[in-house]
Parts: sequence; structure tokens; C-alpha cells
Amino acid sequence: MTFERKLRLIDGGTTPGAAGAAADQTHAQVCVAFASADRKHVDQHFGAAAGFVIYRVDAHQAELLEAAQFGRLDMDGNEDKLAAKIDALGDCVAVYCQAVGAAAIGQLKTRGIQPIKVPADTAISDLLRGLRRELREGPSAWLARALERRAPRRADRFEAMEAEGWTE
Repeated sequence: MTFERKLRLIDGGTTPGAAGAAADQTHAQVCVAFASADRKHVDQHFGAAAGFVIYRVDAHQAELLEAAQFGRLDMDGNEDKLAAKIDALGDCVAVYCQAVGAAAIGQLKTRGIQPIKVPADTAISDLLRGLRRELREGPSAWLARALERRAPRRADRFEAMEAEGWTE
């Protein structure tokens, strides 16, 4: 399965993949996706999603990066659809959807993508606002793990622990 349509916004060389790598501890940013047909609400099951919208989010803003649209798919019987959908998520740490099957959950988790189920027609703007608040005030457990995975390892982390009084 391939994309039917894909729109990527380009902003002077910054790419979705650079979001996690370029972020430091004081300016954490993540990419997240939403299963959406109307690009305003989460209104799709992950496996049968007509499309995804992908945003880069930090504590102060959310920026639309991509909108991907897929051809028509049935809910069951087409397991090949999952690989293309997961590949479309790129460097996302999470995907918000109405529902997600067990096979998709396993594949998403293997790629480090947290599936998040939300009620039908949840406004994407509300979810983005909540995510920005979490990045400002302190992340939930899944978001903290995602930020830790994306953070570059500091070579001096053991020296910093020793300076704090840690011993073996």
C-alpha cells in the first residue's frame, strides 16, 4: 500500500526527523500524529485511517508538518496496511486515534510510538493544547519515556551523578 496523497510543509530545512534530535532538555519538542479524515478531529481507527496529520509540538507552539492521505481500506483482512501507516508516522512519539488493534499496538510499540485512544471526534487543537501544557508543567509517564528515548546521551552523565553524591 502506498500513499494516495502526501503534503509536507518545509520551513527552511527543518525536517520532522530533526525535531527529536535538535531538542535539548530546556526546549523539548516531539512529533505526534492524529488519525483524521477532516484534519481537525480524531475521527479514525488506526488501521483504517484515511489519513494522518503530523505536528511538531513544544511547550509553546504546535506546527503542522505533514498531512498524509491513504486510499480506501477495509478494517480487517489487509494486514499489509499497517506497515505503510506506521512508516508514514516517521519520527512521531505518539499517534492519537479512536481505536487501534492488537497487531498495530505491537508494531507501534516496537517502533517507539505510543498509541493513544481518544473519544470519537476529539478536537486535535484540544489535544495539542494539552500536550503543550504537559511539556511546560511536566510530562506524563509515556511522554517522559519518549523524551528520554529521544534525548542524546550525555558523556558526562556519570560525572554529574558523582558530583550529586551518588556512589556505587
